[in-house]
Amino acid sequence: MGGTSSERDVSLASGLRIAEALRTRGHSVTAIDTARGGLTEDDERRMLAAGVVKQQPPTPSELARMNAESVAETAARLPKRGECDVAFLALHGGRGEDGTVHALLDLAGVPYTGSGHLPSALAMDKDLSKHLFRAHGVGTADWLMATDRSSPVRAADVERALGWPVIVKPSKQGSTVGLSIVKQKGELAPAIAEAFEHDDEVMIEQFIAGRELTVGILGGEALPVGEIIPKHEIYDYECKYTAGMAEEIFPAPLTAEQTASVQMQARQAFAALKLGGCARIDFRMSASGDFYCLEANTLPGMTATSLIPQAAVAAGIPFPELCECIALLATEPIPVDSNQ
Repeated sequence: MGGTSSERDVSLASGLRIAEALRTRGHSVTAIDTARGGLTEDDERRMLAAGVVKQQPPTPSELARMNAESVAETAARLPKRGECDVAFLALHGGRGEDGTVHALLDLAGVPYTGSGHLPSALAMDKDLSKHLFRAHGVGTADWLMATDRSSPVRAADVERALGWPVIVKPSKQGSTVGLSIVKQKGELAPAIAEAFEHDDEVMIEQFIAGRELTVGILGGEALPVGEIIPKHEIYDYECKYTAGMAEEIFPAPLTAEQTASVQMQARQAFAALKLGGCARIDFRMSASGDFYCLEANTLPGMTATSLIPQAAVAAGIPFPELCECIALLATEPIPVDSNQ
């Protein structure tokens, strides 16, 4: 948990909650912050009492200081072969979700939750993900890429290809960090510059007006569809991680046909990226009823306000059982009984 990405706080909140849940199921759990080292149970209790998710993510300068640590030092903190049955990954963004830590665990011979290192890298890169979605029949909005700060994308090209408004976001980032909605050409350059503060590539994506939906996939099976109604114009960082800033409805008020369609597309997206374990696939549903896949989250949040735990509860799976199921999927695929 933890790590050095902009989603560090969210990762800590997820990891602490997972550790607590697994202990209630009788498992021995050692919590490790890959940026700072091991945590005692007293450390965990203090962090839980204080609350670790702030209204804003850590700044790029704060993260740069933590990133000064090498991959070798991060690797030294990871479990070794035989030291655990499974490494439960509660890392979000950055090295924790882009396949780097996964590859280190593969080399060490340690089983871990979620997807392998290559699927994780593919899912983190929104540009590559969208190409794979389209190749597998999953709808996704049109987009352009800005790959070089010195060669800015022209507003005229964006207007001609995508129209206004557009979403500008880092291509390899999560939790809407660095994301902006751009409604006119004068806002484009500042939004791209902001996104470049968080990544070396920026996506400019057609904005799909409509409903925000999410589908969790657990062991290859789709969980109940959720609908998110944020207090802000978009489902931003504050709305995601501040209680009361979004209404989240499980199951979403959809027709049976709509539910089946978006769950099918979620499974297709999951398969397109060769994901495993538990993942969350996010969509927009247009006024005409078409679904547009936004992204796949290979290590979705597990905080008190996160979506996968809410979807699992709607399927009759309490949080401790959800965590145990994810851990067991890392060692041997098991059938998921949504009626337990």
